[in-house]
Amino acid sequence: MATVDSAVPPGESSGEQLENPRRRDYLSIGAVAFAGVGAGAIVLPIINSMSPAADTLALSSTEVDLSAIQPGQSVKATFRKQPLFVRNLTPQEIAAADATPLSELRDPQTLAERTKEGKANWLVTLGVCTHLGCVPLGAGEGENKGAFGGYFCPCHGSAYDTAGRIRSGPAPTNLAVPDYEFTSDTTILVG
Repeated sequence: MATVDSAVPPGESSGEQLENPRRRDYLSIGAVAFAGVGAGAIVLPIINSMSPAADTLALSSTEVDLSAIQPGQSVKATFRKQPLFVRNLTPQEIAAADATPLSELRDPQTLAERTKEGKANWLVTLGVCTHLGCVPLGAGEGENKGAFGGYFCPCHGSAYDTAGRIRSGPAPTNLAVPDYEFTSDTTILVG
């Protein structure tokens, strides 16, 4: 005659135990939370390392005094550890830049697009050739200004006109014009 074990529920053998479903959910939630904290601990230092350093933020703007720059003269300053060219254009240079047909320019921009309204004689550009990053000549006294009277890059022969527009050579675009504003008639703030 067969005996029935009354302590084991029907349909189960005496060797199996029921697993608590709440325990499984708790372990899943705990594992996901642990992984989230671990990911945060890894990602936050990486994101913080991409922020600019304090010394870079200190150099984020540059003030340039324009009062000593004579018409036809350029000066070099520094903006974010890069050379900055500030040029006081003569009326003849402005007329020559305005007379240049845009169809002759590789990167067509008018002088008015590169200067502030009412201050067409002040051209502010970064002094970095757009080909491979060399510093063009032409901002210093007696330097080679190239065939177009502006700037000449000695590395590969790019020539820019007085408006900082590329006219010949391998450079693909004009010299970059940074954000700047006139804080007075004789002072600009770059950056």
